[in-house]
Amino acid sequence: MEQNAADKLDSRDLLITRLLRAPRSALWRAWSEPDLLRQWWCPKPWTTEVRAFELKPGGAFHTVMHGPAGELSGNPGSFLEVVPHARIVFTSMLTAGWRPGQPWLGFTAIVTMADEGDGSRYIARVMHPDEATRERHEKLGFFDGWGTVVTQLDELASAL
Repeated sequence: MEQNAADKLDSRDLLITRLLRAPRSALWRAWSEPDLLRQWWCPKPWTTEVRAFELKPGGAFHTVMHGPAGELSGNPGSFLEVVPHARIVFTSMLTAGWRPGQPWLGFTAIVTMADEGDGSRYIARVMHPDEATRERHEKLGFFDGWGTVVTQLDELASAL
């Protein structure tokens, strides 16, 4: 069977795919409710402040991660697409109302959730404008960081 062109991994992309225990409805809750999102969004012991969360195309999505030694990592962006219980697309390249931003790390992420077995297939494809940005994101700890938060998401959603 031929692979769909949209499913092929581009050299500028990073990809995490995991089979999670949590049902898709619980993953959606953890993703769509800011009070739940802040509990899993960054690797502990870091914490998340949700400054803006308008879950609709063009809506603001702004988190600030707080490190244990006072570090801050602000991440303003916006949602591009929202398909309830199935898909969320967000970017750091635009802010609310489609306003161009100046991100410290430019990317667009496509997160999909689908029923699989007794759990859910969770896929996060993070697209970068060029290979240098993808490489920088990977060296910053993409797989460890995003992998940790997917585990935290699964743990939280499994308990809902």
